[in-house]
Amino acid sequence: MFNDIGLLEVLTIVVLAVLIFGPDKLPKVIQDVAGFIRKIRDFSDSAKRDIREELGPEFKDFEFEDLNPKTFIRKQLENDDLGLKDIRDSFDLRKEMGDVADAVNGREEAESVAGPAENGPVDLTKRPEKSAPVAAGERPPFDIDAT
Repeated sequence: MFNDIGLLEVLTIVVLAVLIFGPDKLPKVIQDVAGFIRKIRDFSDSAKRDIREELGPEFKDFEFEDLNPKTFIRKQLENDDLGLKDIRDSFDLRKEMGDVADAVNGREEAESVAGPAENGPVDLTKRPEKSAPVAAGERPPFDIDAT
């Protein structure tokens, strides 16, 4: 419950409790708070027990943590009855993005399979000349000032 509270926060709470309640009343306050938390836990456990009894035997393995959407989705994905893992593994995001980039740049499918290694590395520091238009299958020059 309090996994993210560090030593400094605990020390601050203790100092504030001593200042607010005083050293004489502090043990009584701690006992009252502990008793209150215990009563809340007992009430919660009895309510869960009553709900499970009312739901019947078909919900005997029902956990209230399953009502949290993140937990529910995680359990369903681990179950994988639909074969979602195969679909996820077959999807190659880099290839899809490369295909989209090729379609935007107007390159052919054969050129995208060859990849940029045939064209060589692009020198980003070299300024392009304002000359001939780009031939089909060539990359347009990169203008570093235009970005």
